[in-house]
Amino acid sequence: MTGKAEPRPGGADPGQGAADPRPGAADPRPGAADPRPGAAGTEADSGGPESRFLAELGQRVRTMRSVRAMSRKVLSQTSGLSERYIAQLEGGQGNVSIILLRRVSQAMGVRLEDLIASVESPPDWPVVRDLLASATLEQVAQAKRVLSGSAAPGESDARRVALIGLRGAGKSTLGRILAERTGWSFVELNREIERENGLSVAEIFAIYGQETYRRLEQGALRRLAERPGPMVLATGGGIVAEPVTFDLLLSAFFTVWLKARPEEHMHRVREQAAKGLGAARLPDNDDALRELRAVLLSREPLYARARAVVDTAGHTVAETAGRLTGLVEGHFTAARR
Repeated sequence: MTGKAEPRPGGADPGQGAADPRPGAADPRPGAADPRPGAAGTEADSGGPESRFLAELGQRVRTMRSVRAMSRKVLSQTSGLSERYIAQLEGGQGNVSIILLRRVSQAMGVRLEDLIASVESPPDWPVVRDLLASATLEQVAQAKRVLSGSAAPGESDARRVALIGLRGAGKSTLGRILAERTGWSFVELNREIERENGLSVAEIFAIYGQETYRRLEQGALRRLAERPGPMVLATGGGIVAEPVTFDLLLSAFFTVWLKARPEEHMHRVREQAAKGLGAARLPDNDDALRELRAVLLSREPLYARARAVVDTAGHTVAETAGRLTGLVEGHFTAARR
C-alpha cells in the first residue's frame, strides 16, 4: 500500500496539478483565475481590457442611477448594498466576481449578458440581436414599429400632446393653459396612476418600489393612448427612464420637451413646496444642485428625442404658454394639409 493515495469519498485526485477542493482555495494550475475576493489577477489593475470593462460598467451604473434620479443612499437602501460599494462600483472598482464571470463567457465564446439574463431567451434571439447590432437607425426604427405595433414618431394623426421635462419644468401649469386654449382635455399621468390604483405615487414607491411604479406608468399610458379625443398630457420627469414606455409616448403623442436651467428647476420646485403643491425633496445646499445637474445631464439625450423643444429659461409663464400654444397649433394645422 506504500505510495498509493487513499481515494477519499468525493475528493479530488491527489496527483500533481489537481485542484484543491477546499472552499476558497486557489486553483494552482498555470493560468487559472483565483476566485477568492481580491484576487482579480493583474489585468484588471493594469489599465487593460478588464480595467476598461470595469470603468465602463461603473459609468453605466452611474448614468442609469442619475436617469432614475436615485441618490447613492437610496440605491443602497433599495439594493441592500453599502454606499461605499456602490461608490467603488461607479468608480471602476467593481467586485472581482464580474471579471471572473466575464472570463468564463469569453472562454465559451458567448456574451456576458447571455449568462446573466433573467429570463430564457428564444432560440433565435442571438441571431436577431446580431442583426440589430449591424442594422441602420431606420431599420432599427422599423423593427421597433413592427414589434410594438405602433406608428412612427409623429405619424399618428391623433391630436395628442405630451409634455416632458424635469420636475419644475412647468408641465402641469403650461399643460392646463394649453388645454384651456385648445379646448382639449388635460391629464396628469401621475394623477391617472393614483386614480387607477387607489394609492399616491409616494405610497406606490414606498410599498412596491420603482419597478412596480414603472409598470403601472406604462399601463396607464397605454390606456391613455387608446382614449379617444384630443388630449394634453403632463408626464412625470422620469418617464424617459423606461425605454418601452418612452417609445410608446413618442409614437402616440406629439411630444414637447419643456427645457430649463438646473437653477430654475430648483427654484420652481421650492416654490411649489412653499405653496403646498408638492413635497420639497431637494435640500437647500450645493449637493442638491449638483445632483440635479447630474440628473438633467443624464436625461438630456433622452429628452432631446422629443419632436419639439420649448426653452422656458428667462421667460414668464404667459410668454412660454403663448409659444407652446403657437407651436402645437402650427404642428396640427400643418399635419392636416
